[in-house]
Amino acid sequence: MTKEIYTGIATSTGDGRAGGRVRTNDGLLDMTLAIPKEMGGPGGATNPEQLFAAGWAACFHSALKAVAAQQKTQIADSAVIVEVGVHPTPEGGFGLNAALHVELSGVEQAVADQLIEAAHAMCPYSNATRGNIAVAIDATVV
Repeated sequence: MTKEIYTGIATSTGDGRAGGRVRTNDGLLDMTLAIPKEMGGPGGATNPEQLFAAGWAACFHSALKAVAAQQKTQIADSAVIVEVGVHPTPEGGFGLNAALHVELSGVEQAVADQLIEAAHAMCPYSNATRGNIAVAIDATVV
């Protein structure tokens, strides 16, 4: 096993996603959760899928910037949009799926496609989910 360079710590209390709270050990993230209206809840607060999507988007964006720098490729502007969906499983539980949409400017489409594949190989979220959930990834040059 390799030595960790960082460990993020968060605690969920109360009723979890159904009105509970989630807080990081340093207190920088401290929020109430809610089940989305689309899943029969009240909405009005964030949910675990949004938090996962936000983390993955930021991490993937950093991986994209790192890959571009390694390859000495200039990107004029970029954004990463991550969608995390919840779906029922045949066993009666729930599963996740994801779509990563990357918007880039200042490069050709072939370069954008190559950059997102390299970023997908570097990003810890992508590596953690690979083979575990369905993930679609695409690049749009804007």
